[in-house]
Amino acid sequence: MSNYIPTIGIEVHVELKTNTKIFSSSENGYGQMANSLTNVIDLGYPGTLPTLNEQVIKTAIKAAHVLNCKIRKKQHFDRKNYFYPDNPKNYQITQARSPIGYDGYVEIEIGNNKKKIEIEEIHIEEDTCKSAHRGNVSLLDFNRAGVPLIEIVSRACIESSEEAKLYLEKLRELLYYSNISDCKIEEGSMRCDANVSIRKNIEDKLGTKCEIKNIGSISNVGLAIEKEIERQSKLLDKGETFKEQTRRFDDKQNDTVLMRVKETGNDYRYFPEPDIPYIELSDEIINSSIAELPMLPDERRKIYKERGVSDINITKLIANRSLSDYLNLFLDTKLNFKEASNLLLGDISAYLNKTEKDISNTHLTKEKFIDLVKKVEDNTLTSKNLKDILDDILESDKTIAEIIKEKGISNITDSNMLQDIVLKVILENPDSVKDYKAGKDRAIKYLMGQIMKETKGSANPKLVNQILINELNK
Repeated sequence: MSNYIPTIGIEVHVELKTNTKIFSSSENGYGQMANSLTNVIDLGYPGTLPTLNEQVIKTAIKAAHVLNCKIRKKQHFDRKNYFYPDNPKNYQITQARSPIGYDGYVEIEIGNNKKKIEIEEIHIEEDTCKSAHRGNVSLLDFNRAGVPLIEIVSRACIESSEEAKLYLEKLRELLYYSNISDCKIEEGSMRCDANVSIRKNIEDKLGTKCEIKNIGSISNVGLAIEKEIERQSKLLDKGETFKEQTRRFDDKQNDTVLMRVKETGNDYRYFPEPDIPYIELSDEIINSSIAELPMLPDERRKIYKERGVSDINITKLIANRSLSDYLNLFLDTKLNFKEASNLLLGDISAYLNKTEKDISNTHLTKEKFIDLVKKVEDNTLTSKNLKDILDDILESDKTIAEIIKEKGISNITDSNMLQDIVLKVILENPDSVKDYKAGKDRAIKYLMGQIMKETKGSANPKLVNQILINELNK
């Protein structure tokens, strides 16, 4: 445990989910053959002119809104001048001086406390092309050049690796549910840099900052921060100083590795991009963009809680957006959400995982699912029945009543008839009754087995269990 106080700021680059790139008509895609999604604008040919994609602005407005930012109505793009092989124009088009969003926050829960992680700004910029290194040769793939990004810059208000991970998880959840980005860190559509400094006392000035670039996962962000705090602590304990520097996290060494020392500040010679006019956002475009947002996770959590869904099921539903979206189709019905969530996350989820299908690619229509929930609720179908007929329900257009008839399913749901059978089994097994009274769990399982044998497996187990316990406790 370090004796120093860490101060952490995080910059997150997020690729936007648009059909085309930010300044050209090239497709915004991933995983295609290298350099196949390009044109002369992406390649930086002299004399080419950028044309701003309106969808990028609308998507960035949504991001600013969900991250509680103020939206700047008048803005412009800037040229950030630097030379690097992945940047053929020798400048990147970005928003240095008039970011679209500013003064926002994301709320996280750490322990039993809530904390607002403050966001300084969100700005729009273009991505660079991708470098691949093969021995002594570097190759460039321009499919990524010109892909629209937002950069989300937090204030230096994060105090631990745990807070950093919770912030990034919340950010990813919000941006994914808002259809702003697919947030696939493994594909590079969400990339994180962490700035870390430490100091002995809260009243001391901030320590020397080290930036850790392009960390490949949220868990690695936590590890990188912890390793950097440990590294800086050891140096300061020895009375050593160090210069501001850029490092990377090496997950094989499980440590941060020096890339370069910052001898001087970067001079990017920003100036307004002359080929793109200034932008003035109307209330109409702001409001219409925000109106396109789907229901966000916290609102879903609140509704599910009110409809009786368990906390564990709520967490699982939010983690599986397609199931959450499916369940939301029934918000205007009187469906039993507790039972519905158990079905979706239980047998239905197992089927979808096994077949690698999405629920939208099954035959589980809205009407059929309502009927299924009711039949499970009123004990027409047992959990065993459901397992037997689930494939038919999800793979055919037949109604559940037709499937039940075809399979010859007939369950005893008459509680008076079941009570008579339960009493008969209790009278025939006095030793098991004594074992139950003595607190032996296996007795109830044995008695349940005898009842199911008596009914040839056609009794509803939930109902039988309820009647049996009531009778044994008399």
